[in-house]
Amino acid sequence: MNAKSPLGVLFIGMLIAASFWILLPFLTAILWATTIVVTTWPVLLGLQARFRGKRWPAVTVMTVLLLLVIIVPISLAVSTIVARVGDIVALGNSLAAFTIKAIRGVALGIVVTAVIQTSIGGIGFVVTGVPAAGVLIAVMFMLCLAQVGPALVLIPAIIWLYSKDGALWGTLLLVVSIIAITIDNVVRPILIRKGADLPLVMIIAGVIGGLVAFGILGLFIGPVVLAVSYTLLKAWVLADGSEGEAAAEGEEAEGD
Repeated sequence: MNAKSPLGVLFIGMLIAASFWILLPFLTAILWATTIVVTTWPVLLGLQARFRGKRWPAVTVMTVLLLLVIIVPISLAVSTIVARVGDIVALGNSLAAFTIKAIRGVALGIVVTAVIQTSIGGIGFVVTGVPAAGVLIAVMFMLCLAQVGPALVLIPAIIWLYSKDGALWGTLLLVVSIIAITIDNVVRPILIRKGADLPLVMIIAGVIGGLVAFGILGLFIGPVVLAVSYTLLKAWVLADGSEGEAAAEGEEAEGD
């Protein structure tokens, strides 16, 4: 096969793509290794000069030093965890309960918001006389549960009313639709906050960020992760503050 022919180029491109796909799981390790080598190469050359140009003692010393850089922090972290295992278990139990509560709050917020949006849109359909209202309401409820929103059902109905029944009923459904489409931005965060005691801005960020990062499942993951992180950091800060106050009180007592 001629490598310069279109078929040859295609075959070589497929091989390159397949090779990249096979090596993809190791890409992070390769990048880290390259970064470490480039960073420590001058140090290795300096050690090699100290060992009279011998490579293997310099490589041995560098390997031991790099292992110590990794092992020492991990050892300190493990010792800290072991020393505070009781606190971690108690914090773990409280976080598990809080996580369940947060998940329930998010589920409640999504379902109840979908019901409210669908009810508002359904009332608009019935009042303005949109045909096949029952089917449209069912479709709208499923779209609201999927966090797509009711707009895909409401907007065609508004256009149909303007073209068939004039501006009055079309405008009425337009007003109702605006309420139905925008009300989730108010109702959902309030309902989620009942399950997860978070600032409202953080709940909105969790819902939007989770949806962008993980899709529909992110509606649960985003607020729950932020809720657990916020609670954990808050518990640590309060614990450190209480320990500091206790120490200060002890010093004052000794001074007296």
